[in-house]
Amino acid sequence: MPEDKSAWTDRQIELIVGNLLRTGVILAATVVFVGGVIYLWRHGREIADYRTFHEEGPELRSVSGIVKSAYHLRGQGLIQLGLLLLIATPVARVVFTVFAFFMERDYTYVAVSLIVLGILVLGFVVGYG
Repeated sequence: MPEDKSAWTDRQIELIVGNLLRTGVILAATVVFVGGVIYLWRHGREIADYRTFHEEGPELRSVSGIVKSAYHLRGQGLIQLGLLLLIATPVARVVFTVFAFFMERDYTYVAVSLIVLGILVLGFVVGYG
């Protein structure tokens, strides 16, 4: 039986996953850093009051609000967006492995990866509510 030349090797998948994780972490760190610089530039001279707790406004409690705040180059919004990117990085890895295992026709690992993805999504949904 001829070997399928379009199939990915395990090494290629490892390299793609490694690059995906590295890129996600670097992107998240860059966004957080830029947000921190902007936040300190605008609020760095304010005196911190630790006697009372001030919760974040409603715009930083939803993904759409965080994206809108980051779009307007608000420091806290960019920091929050960077943290969301950091959380999304391993989720993207699981999504990629589902795709990679499907392309390899390794349906057992597709099922296992889909279960892991389901647990991740369930954790976000339940933890968010």
